[in-house]
Amino acid sequence: MPDLPATETEAAAELETLAAQIAYHNARYHTDDAPEISDADYDALVRRNAAIEAAFPAAVRTDSPSRTVGAAPAGHLAKVAHAKAMMSLDNAFADEEVEEFVARVRRFLKLADDAPVALTAEPKIDGLSCSLRYEEGRLVQALTRGDGQVGEDVTANVRTIGDIPQQLKGKAPAIFEVRGEVYMAKDDFAALNARLTAEAEETGKDARQFANPRNAAAGSLRQKDAAVTASRTLRFLAHGWGEASVVPGETQAEVLDTLRGWGFPIADGFARVEGTAAALDVYRKIEAERADLPFDIDGVVYKVDRLDWQARLGQVAKAPRWAIAHKFPAERAQTLLERIDIQVGRTGAMTPVARLSPVTVGGVVVTNATLHNADEIERLRVRPGDRVLVQRAGDVIPQIVENLTPDAEREAYVFPHVCPECGSAAEREEGEVVYRCTGGLICPAQRVERLIHFASRHAFDIGGLGQTLIEAFFRDGLIESPADIFRLTEEQLAARKKDGRVWAAKVIAAIETKRTIPLDRFLFSLGIRHVGEITARDLARRYVSARALGSVLRHAVFLRGQIEPVIGEPERKFVLRRDKLLVGAIETAGIGPEVASALVGFCAEPHNRRVVFDLLREVKPADVVHETRESPVTGQILVFTGSLETLSRDEAKAQAEALGARVAASVSSKTGLVIAGPGAGSKLKKATDLGIRVITEAEWAAIVAS
Repeated sequence: MPDLPATETEAAAELETLAAQIAYHNARYHTDDAPEISDADYDALVRRNAAIEAAFPAAVRTDSPSRTVGAAPAGHLAKVAHAKAMMSLDNAFADEEVEEFVARVRRFLKLADDAPVALTAEPKIDGLSCSLRYEEGRLVQALTRGDGQVGEDVTANVRTIGDIPQQLKGKAPAIFEVRGEVYMAKDDFAALNARLTAEAEETGKDARQFANPRNAAAGSLRQKDAAVTASRTLRFLAHGWGEASVVPGETQAEVLDTLRGWGFPIADGFARVEGTAAALDVYRKIEAERADLPFDIDGVVYKVDRLDWQARLGQVAKAPRWAIAHKFPAERAQTLLERIDIQVGRTGAMTPVARLSPVTVGGVVVTNATLHNADEIERLRVRPGDRVLVQRAGDVIPQIVENLTPDAEREAYVFPHVCPECGSAAEREEGEVVYRCTGGLICPAQRVERLIHFASRHAFDIGGLGQTLIEAFFRDGLIESPADIFRLTEEQLAARKKDGRVWAAKVIAAIETKRTIPLDRFLFSLGIRHVGEITARDLARRYVSARALGSVLRHAVFLRGQIEPVIGEPERKFVLRRDKLLVGAIETAGIGPEVASALVGFCAEPHNRRVVFDLLREVKPADVVHETRESPVTGQILVFTGSLETLSRDEAKAQAEALGARVAASVSSKTGLVIAGPGAGSKLKKATDLGIRVITEAEWAAIVAS
């Protein structure tokens, strides 16, 4: 892994690039079933993102990949909310990381360093996650994972899979969701591609070929017509559960045994082991047998066996604390670097992409790889014509890990200093690793990317108006700014397709439903640098209405224009002083100098103001309506002090956050409650002096239990 950024500014720039890349590849993998990179490369991006976030916590983005699961469900299947969220898993890539996982479990649960921790270990099937809901033992619904909160209804298709029982054997709970992987065996995958080729030859059409068994399984399960699914051999392996009226066991292993008794296949490699060493033995055994398995796997999953410990460990943003996936090493191959293209993103970031001679790595044909930034190109010393080593792990993201011909006589690659889309100058700010186009909204690439962002799921969420249509509408001059979307007519759209009247009416109807939009979504949709979903939400909650927020921002823009350098003041010191004043003017928790400067800078640009005012003629941002949760400590700031005897600090913090409270490290006049254990010192004294309520650990446990 390359060295970490040296400054917070560099970290923020690289996190922005990583967030965009990971979001793109998530959509290609989870929504489109068409990944462009390997799992290894994808994992490398995620690990790079996690490492930078750990080193620079203040630079963590609101749209951080560490806070998201999967991708949005596709549009042709009904969307259904999961009764219980389907989580992702954190990854380990070395034995030491597995050992740290077990040590972390012990620390969280306040166990002795040598306390036994029983784990289950099983192959990590490379398929499509699916949740099967049974009521009184009868299959009533099947959902894909989707984004973890909302999945796609594939019930009719799942009923065609022979491994999945329609009625459970024996006595079953009133409600039980079985979770596992729908997959396609290697032999069935090869047979399907051969059949598709033969059918294409008969009809004279181009043959569709699936890149790997995972894509074939996902594409087959998510068909509109269940008959197509039935014509393709899909299989299922159970590995867990979701909502359950009764859990039939006290350990992971006991519940999996029950699932087997109900009629579900369980992976042959499943084992219960005592401790890290035994778990790693299972990993090495499965890795050695990997090539001979009938299905693709990309690692081994370890889970804490005791369910009461799983409940205490809980989860972080997108993954449980009680499970981890131990990934297999990346797969590699050599190929030719044909050329380097520059992609321009929504914020002007210019990202180099390697175009490669096609090479098969781990069963997937790779033609593109990320080069991250100019510094990475310089580090690798790559140039068009070089022989390079490409790596991917599993089935998601490729990267160049080594230049095999660095000493060949070729000219060094020079990173462009002009935008390839609009010809504007490309600049790299001090401390940043990313070059950016300075063209702003005059740059076609940035305008198109901003329009795509504007209509995206977390912004205006305009159904039916995806990337392809927006690019076509922009290319044909139908839309240039967000407001133009709301001025489209059925006549304009209907003329684009034969018999396009019904389609045009649906698109226009979807647009019309978005003329009123929550204020936070409106702010996020504008694509202001550093203003993600959470920052937009914080601003909306702080000022409630667009009118009030607009007044504050106008004042901040005026203030920015009045602040001038003091004679002899270094520019950096002036910028820091100015941005600190802007933070005070915006006065919103969580918004620091970098965000404040970007927000006010956006509002200070006349062309940006024109775009926003034009949009406000077409749409109305709705005022914020605050929601409250029923909890004695919701909204309060809590402080834990002294020794906690029955739980760790991490578990206490997780409990408080689950109840809607925030945990602080020190006592102040804003503190609402102090939980004091034995040995509490200065914090307890300060709380007493300030008259803040103080309770014991036992009283806190009673609040949690209630």
